[in-house]
Amino acid sequence: MKSIFKNSISLTLIALVVMACGGKSTKKTEETAQANIHAKASMEIEKPQLTFGFIKLTDMAPLAIAKEKGFFEDEGLFVSVEAQSNWKNVLDRVIDGQLDGSHMLAGQPIAAGAGFGRQAELVTPFSMDLNGNGITVSNDVWSKMKPNVPKGADGKPLHPIKADALKPVITEYKNSGKPFKMGMVFPVSTHNYEIRYWLAAAGIHPGMYTASNVQGQIDAEVLLSVTPPPQMPATLEAGTIYGYCVGEPWNQQAVFKGIGVPVTTNYDIWKNNPEKVFVMTKKFIEENPNTAVAVTKALIRAGKWLDVPENRAEAVKILSMPQYVGADEVVLANSMTGTFEFEKGDKRSMPDFNVFYKYNATYPFYSDGIWFLTQMRRWGQIPESKPAEWYGETIKDIYRPDIWEKAAALLVAEGHIPASDIPATDGYKPVTSDFIDGTSYDAKDPIGYINSFKIGNKDESSL
Repeated sequence: MKSIFKNSISLTLIALVVMACGGKSTKKTEETAQANIHAKASMEIEKPQLTFGFIKLTDMAPLAIAKEKGFFEDEGLFVSVEAQSNWKNVLDRVIDGQLDGSHMLAGQPIAAGAGFGRQAELVTPFSMDLNGNGITVSNDVWSKMKPNVPKGADGKPLHPIKADALKPVITEYKNSGKPFKMGMVFPVSTHNYEIRYWLAAAGIHPGMYTASNVQGQIDAEVLLSVTPPPQMPATLEAGTIYGYCVGEPWNQQAVFKGIGVPVTTNYDIWKNNPEKVFVMTKKFIEENPNTAVAVTKALIRAGKWLDVPENRAEAVKILSMPQYVGADEVVLANSMTGTFEFEKGDKRSMPDFNVFYKYNATYPFYSDGIWFLTQMRRWGQIPESKPAEWYGETIKDIYRPDIWEKAAALLVAEGHIPASDIPATDGYKPVTSDFIDGTSYDAKDPIGYINSFKIGNKDESSL
């Protein structure tokens, strides 16, 4: 495998990062400029022509922006970005080599390496965003939930709205002989784990998976099933499902069409939670290491551009183009410009609903990946107990912050990002209780975390 950087260039970049973080000199010297030129010259792009996939969701934005603003071209990359029909198609086409990489559910590369679904060696060098999802219910369900929701002094519902308000509605449906059905986008999607977390926090059982039953509906009080994101509003309107968890713009589309009401967002379920990732195969990265770094550089720059508030209106215009998300600008703008509409007319400020760069959003933290593994085990997608060390060992084969760090070091040297934007981390975020139920998550104690929940699998601790 070709070396990504010559030794002298690596040392130069490290020195530049150190100087930018704590050195006395902050001026861009002639030596720095020469190092930038030399560093770029050492980046021999093995595969300049690339095809990437995505699903029509707002959080594919880094791909659209990297292409439209010329960030891919700056790296010597000529990229085609193609919409895909569903998440299974995305996964299969990346594994089979029809796509060089793709916008993907964070759980997909993790499941592929952990034993659930189709197996493959996939790699995540870049996290695409934080937050961005919501849970929407039909107008009829909302009319029955609303009396159970506390109100503020202004008479509007107090947020976050917990699933406790939904519990009597589910009981009513059950007593009338109707199973309560909700949609999510894929079995290993953030959406599946978020809606399960929200329901279970209120004591509502969302169902279990087993090795022989992959529907995830064993003992379920709410029947969760897969619906592709763009089809969510139409499926809700048809009455096939009574609610769903999906990314934007498909919650706001329900408001826009007058067919449903978003009741919570994933920011309220888990504040600043990881959402989508960019994925390539391990084989692609081993054969094209410089290309992988160059792609990551362009995506980091796109994330940074997106989180400049003044750029969001332009981003909305780009995303509304038919080759990208293709939704109306007014629908996209509802969440992309720092607001989110719940009931029609109840628009609230949510500046962090879509985050693409702040809070180290682009860094692939091991702790983010381990959370998904804990949920796969909690709900039975990983059917057997695993020792605590398995979680960290498994995720380190999939999440690759080393690639991100090489890309970021080059961007610092080139003056595109400040060195302070590179986190000083071992790959693990601090313990957090920023969840709707206040439960603490410590990625270094995955067994303790799994066992902290009343609903779900329990494992013997090996700590």
